[in-house]
Amino acid sequence: MTDLISTPVPSASSVLSRRTVLQSAVASALVISPALRSMAYAAGSDAPEKTEVKVGFIPLTDCASIVMASVLGIDKKYGVKIIPTKESSWASVRDKLISGENDFTHLLMGMAYGSHLGIGGAKKDMAVLMTLNQNGQAITLSKKLADKGAVDGASLAKLMASEKREYTFAQTFPTGTHAMWLYYWMAAHGINPMKDAKVITVPPPQMVANMRVGNMDGYCVGEPWNHRAIIDGIGITAATTQDIWKDHPEKVLATTGDFAKKNPNTCRAVTAAILEAGKWIDAGLQNKIKMAETIADKSYVNTSVDAINQRILGRYQNGLGKTWDDVNHMKFFNDGTVNFPYLSDGMWFLTQQKRWGLLKDHPDYLAVAKQISQIDLYKDAATASKTPVPKDVMRTSKLMDGVVWDGKDPKKYADSFKVKA
Repeated sequence: MTDLISTPVPSASSVLSRRTVLQSAVASALVISPALRSMAYAAGSDAPEKTEVKVGFIPLTDCASIVMASVLGIDKKYGVKIIPTKESSWASVRDKLISGENDFTHLLMGMAYGSHLGIGGAKKDMAVLMTLNQNGQAITLSKKLADKGAVDGASLAKLMASEKREYTFAQTFPTGTHAMWLYYWMAAHGINPMKDAKVITVPPPQMVANMRVGNMDGYCVGEPWNHRAIIDGIGITAATTQDIWKDHPEKVLATTGDFAKKNPNTCRAVTAAILEAGKWIDAGLQNKIKMAETIADKSYVNTSVDAINQRILGRYQNGLGKTWDDVNHMKFFNDGTVNFPYLSDGMWFLTQQKRWGLLKDHPDYLAVAKQISQIDLYKDAATASKTPVPKDVMRTSKLMDGVVWDGKDPKKYADSFKVKA
């Protein structure tokens, strides 16, 4: 698909000067204990094997903890230098990670599992080091659909049944989170995304431009590209992903299995730095506003600050006059509950990939999750960054249709859905 948005990149000097100013501005907000300042990874066997690392990211609000770990200089405390590297699409992010051009990446959780099993691309062992955020994505419907009464799942289903034509919806990658939120939401309202609609893949920053020219009726993507559609008057928010699954996993910090094995100290250091950056973001209103101002820059998300700063504070509008405060907005830390790479979270994506025909057979759900989710490395990084760790590697969640997911019988769960491929 044609790239409809050009993203100018500022000079290195302007980015560096901005970084210097921001480090000075927020230095007082970072409480660094003497023990933490002198801790770990500075010398000896715990020293990072690689001290300068490239971390790929896509222009989305939820890349923020990676960016802020670098901009605030938190990375230096752990003996590493994080270089955030902007990419154009999730396929590009994956390919640059696998080729070794990037060391780590901001990644859709479902993508890590898909790549590990060779779905939609070359098979490559993957390692998920932490969850970067929960919540904060949404499903946008075009203003044209809204004008015909389709403003939520039920009314969309009614319109599609009464006004027959080909309806096109976009997600950001076939095995990714946005595809699964879109499919789950549609199916819960009796729409089979595989049979009743055409589904296309579009990179996140290109969603708004493609909707503007009429290439799709709706899409699921991360912020700020849902709020941006409202600001531009071309779309409405039909559902938030936290309405689909409260406190759902979203993006992860990922690397390859090979890199994690060869560079465990580097993985711990980078994870600890990003954990601390997430804690800083979630610490208060001023930090969130500073984060929004930072990542709105052309070198990161490349949008206006007002497209980011409302929903990051839980201030939502649907584009049709409804406003609300959402306590389940995007979170980066939340006392550490966000970041633990639960085995059950990864297994859920495998159940949906099986449901929608991406996996032909049931995998060994738990074994795959144990291969990918780096629990021990995470616990070490959590200790270093003073992040609380949950007692259990599984968790229980109830989704929008009342169905409970706890990871105990993934095969039965995957086969239980009436609407499937």
